[in-house]
Amino acid sequence: MSEEELQGALQGLLYVCGDEGLVVKDAARVLEISEEEAAQHLHQLKDWMQTNMPGLQLKEFGSKFQMVTSEAAAPYIEKLADVPDKANLSQAALETLAIVAYNQPVTKAEIDDIRGVKSEKAVQTLVNKALIIDAGRAQTTGRPIIYQTTERFLEYFDIPSIKELPDLHDKSEDESADEADLFFDQLNEES
Repeated sequence: MSEEELQGALQGLLYVCGDEGLVVKDAARVLEISEEEAAQHLHQLKDWMQTNMPGLQLKEFGSKFQMVTSEAAAPYIEKLADVPDKANLSQAALETLAIVAYNQPVTKAEIDDIRGVKSEKAVQTLVNKALIIDAGRAQTTGRPIIYQTTERFLEYFDIPSIKELPDLHDKSEDESADEADLFFDQLNEES
């Protein structure tokens, strides 16, 4: 398969996968190439799209790639779709989301301990918005549910990987507070 045919096949796969995105492993299987080659070709396509397709871009979320519209096209798409503004997350939900993101997997009791208040409603809101999920049961007394962020969380906040969150350890208290404030500001703007 030529490079042009391969890039065309990837574009088609990305289009068909839509909101689900294309997992590198699936691309490799379908195209009968290694996962490393699939990832390399997807990164090449991402670079090519930046230059040649200003209305679309290829985003990477963990091991998944998703074709999305560019930010420049967003106002026009919103007008066409007449999309109402997204509802903001409450302060409790934002705090809970940050706790889950930085401490995952984490139980509701652990979230409550960190926040110092009950978090049931905030956890339910985040589950309903598919920003966190029930990731199984802890192997402790009572086997409480453990929570973790989802790929939707990465997409929603345009974070390629959970590893891209600001490191709140090994920094001065002021630096950590500034980065945490930036994270919360981005959460408030995006939600």
